[in-house]
Amino acid sequence: MTRISLKETLLSSAVALAMMAGAASGPAWAQAAPNPNSPVVKINAAAATAKIETTPLRGPLSMLSGSGGNITVLTGKQGKLMVDAGIAVSRPRIEEALTALGKGPVKYLINTHYHWDHTDGNPWVHEDGATIIATAGTVKRVTATTRVDDWDYTFTPLAKGGVPTEILKSNKTYHFDGQTVEVRLLEPSHTDTDLYVYFKEANVASLGDLFWNGVYPFIDNENGGGIDGMIKADDAILAALNDDVVLVPGHGPAGTKKQLQAFRDMLAGIRDNVAALKKQGKSRDEVVAAKPTAKYDDVYGHFVIGPDFFTRIVYDGLK
Repeated sequence: MTRISLKETLLSSAVALAMMAGAASGPAWAQAAPNPNSPVVKINAAAATAKIETTPLRGPLSMLSGSGGNITVLTGKQGKLMVDAGIAVSRPRIEEALTALGKGPVKYLINTHYHWDHTDGNPWVHEDGATIIATAGTVKRVTATTRVDDWDYTFTPLAKGGVPTEILKSNKTYHFDGQTVEVRLLEPSHTDTDLYVYFKEANVASLGDLFWNGVYPFIDNENGGGIDGMIKADDAILAALNDDVVLVPGHGPAGTKKQLQAFRDMLAGIRDNVAALKKQGKSRDEVVAAKPTAKYDDVYGHFVIGPDFFTRIVYDGLK
């Protein structure tokens, strides 16, 4: 197993994210004749060949990167438990990485939210025998036609086998191979479908897209998300976790509570800047031109979601 640098992690994720619109062979989520310039198409194309990198975390936990969102894997004598499934076209390389961690089958898959780069692999993981766990919101989104204008892409329903069958309406604790696995639901934040997973004994938390380590995040305003909800969710996570926790972000390298705090403070700082300009009556284009993210761009502004894109997301998400 290899440890990878921030640069390598972001590059592999960027390649994957560049394909968000869908590869020519088509992801498990698909649409007829997608716009070839959609980020989804480019991200799926990248995921078709991207190397899957394995990062050891703590105890029996590892992180797989290179297929859209990061994947967390708990490996033990009972088999494996996964958090998120990546993009379907990465299946051969993900399966190879899973086998390298241990020969046991995947017994459970938990989806942190509905976005395709975290759920597109659901059908093949279920095909391999896993029970899929998610919020009712995720089930609603993956079983309906969903438009994301920011990606210029319309997702049709996920294949039946990939739809979660264990539906959570409140927090739930599982016990798997010596780990207490706490699944914690949140109010609308990144989307209206989010949860995160805490592995108590290992002190590792898998946060999905509630945390993008070192880069500006996407927030799905069209499907229940918003900047205020994102900040509130991160405040709740910070209050619940101890200082020594290892964090698996949706994108970027494994991180620390200090990095999550800095990410949360960045969100709040930009939200306040954009809100002040919007209150002055400035249009979205005028707010973008004012560069309200400038203080943070050197750290967070070098990924798929650039400063101007993120400013537009924040502007649109303010109520």
